[in-house]
Amino acid sequence: MKNFKTRVLLVEDEELARKTLAFYLNTIFDEVIVACDGEEALLIIKENYGKNKNFDLVLTDLNMPNVNGIQMIDEVLKFVPNQRFIIVSAHKNEEDLLKLINLRVCGYFVKPLNIDNMMEMLKKAKQEVILDKQPKVETKNLITLNNSYTFDLTNNKLYHNNLIVKLSKKEAEILDVLIKNIGTLISLDKFKEEVWDNININDSSFRTVMKRLKDKIKDDDFIISHKGYGYIIEKVLIK
Repeated sequence: MKNFKTRVLLVEDEELARKTLAFYLNTIFDEVIVACDGEEALLIIKENYGKNKNFDLVLTDLNMPNVNGIQMIDEVLKFVPNQRFIIVSAHKNEEDLLKLINLRVCGYFVKPLNIDNMMEMLKKAKQEVILDKQPKVETKNLITLNNSYTFDLTNNKLYHNNLIVKLSKKEAEILDVLIKNIGTLISLDKFKEEVWDNININDSSFRTVMKRLKDKIKDDDFIISHKGYGYIIEKVLIK
């Protein structure tokens, strides 16, 4: 897999918090730029934008002098509408959350920082950034399952809005059986035979894997269950 360079902007007016966050960010991301308030951050973002060098993530405090976090986010989204943000704040209040709910905010830390939780969220954010940087799915041999999910026959991968859905081996094999038999109702015995090569395997083993698979697509489930008969993917569009 190609290595992508990740860039982060840290916006924090408190010196100790700024140094602490910068230290941990540098252990995860390739390049970390620091700004002391929203006004300085806007200058940095606009300067980089003019050079076609955007930031993959902006980590920002909310209560800052000159230009606060909310004002900065509003301004940035005018010219970088897909900018990702993580918020760091001394408190979490309902008014701030309501303002942020429609913005591209993928996390919220409350001071004092829980380092373990923060590191976990930052690592997850980096994974999402790298996935976004990967080439988009080619439409050749692409099956549109519904408005949210597609399946690429060239690499046997399931995508949710162009991002790969991570599946276990058994989950992928169950999906493969359904994809190869689109429009056909597949019985439990058929799944047992195709996936486990054992018609006598316990029903609960199959149902556990199927539940995990359906949980991963629950926001727009395309696998239809017919109780007592089996499962089916209805007719879909192949590009």
